[in-house]
Amino acid sequence: MKIFLALVSGAVVTLTGCASQLERTTASGSYDYLEAQERASLKVPDDVDNPEFSRDYELPSLGENADPDLLGKKLSVQSPALVLPLVTGSHVQEGQTAATVWFDQVDDSQPLDRAIWNSLLSFLEQQGIGVDSFDPEAGKLLTDWMVITKEVDSKWYKWTSTESQIGKRFEFSLDKKSHGRTAALHVELKDYMATTKGDVVASLDDAQQRREEVDILNQVINHYEYQVQLEDSRKLTKIRQGLQMSMGFDADGNPAFVVDEKYDITWPRLLLVLRKLGFNVKDLDKSTGLLFVSYVGDDSSWFSDWFSSDDDLLEEDDYRLVVKKAGEKTSVTFMDDESKPFEANMIADIFEPFKKVMSEENLDI
Repeated sequence: MKIFLALVSGAVVTLTGCASQLERTTASGSYDYLEAQERASLKVPDDVDNPEFSRDYELPSLGENADPDLLGKKLSVQSPALVLPLVTGSHVQEGQTAATVWFDQVDDSQPLDRAIWNSLLSFLEQQGIGVDSFDPEAGKLLTDWMVITKEVDSKWYKWTSTESQIGKRFEFSLDKKSHGRTAALHVELKDYMATTKGDVVASLDDAQQRREEVDILNQVINHYEYQVQLEDSRKLTKIRQGLQMSMGFDADGNPAFVVDEKYDITWPRLLLVLRKLGFNVKDLDKSTGLLFVSYVGDDSSWFSDWFSSDDDLLEEDDYRLVVKKAGEKTSVTFMDDESKPFEANMIADIFEPFKKVMSEENLDI
């Protein structure tokens, strides 16, 4: 008797689970309204005034593209699929029904379109999805078939399950603005086929198709965000580590510091070094590499550790720095407030303090 009750209990749990899953996608309650007939309008004699009828609850007419078969259990009541712009600088346009996300350039280490394509290709490789065709010049990528096999439960009292195979192919398109710093990634379901017990479904309604497109796009966005966070973590580690530098020349032949690291790492590291050495940054432009600073000095001047003279070798004044890419390295050129580069001896005088702080490990951020 106990065994029988346990089996019945398990069956009830299974049935309840199926029912709750169905309730999440279809309207609850009775579907008797499908049998309802439209009532005739109220007939008013010609010699009687027509009453005023409210139109607040009047049902709108079906649109030209509406599917009249979406009634009862065939009508999904799920919340609409939403594109989630999780990547810094990404956004969606209000009112747009297509599965599209917009990206703005926030990292100048590589062109925006290349960063998006690289992230997409990395996602497809990670998921084991092949690429049927890829034309970056045309901004098109067509995936190979994604085949998913899953078990579909039969009626609860049969205690059996059936395998269902679902195949999908998506086309990604990238629309880049002329200035190259904004681009839209769009995805479209090109082919679909689901097979269960020999029954084949080769098409979806508009709502289901959008759900498929938004789902794959959100997976791509999540992967992109993960890569951004991973790269930021790597950069932060490099920035905190000490960087080596030497005396040299910039691209114009002016005496300069040459840091043994790429521009994107040297730039934030230099800001920390300047703050550590008593400089205030008044203005900056990373795209041009220009820094406007003022040396304020204090009682514990950073020169005092290196020179016994009471005279500061750098006056409390305004200065300009020009930071430029030099291949895999970065040049830093010091100038006065009139953009006149420092002479070689002036660069040599301040080199050691800068070299010491630039090479410090775990510099406070």
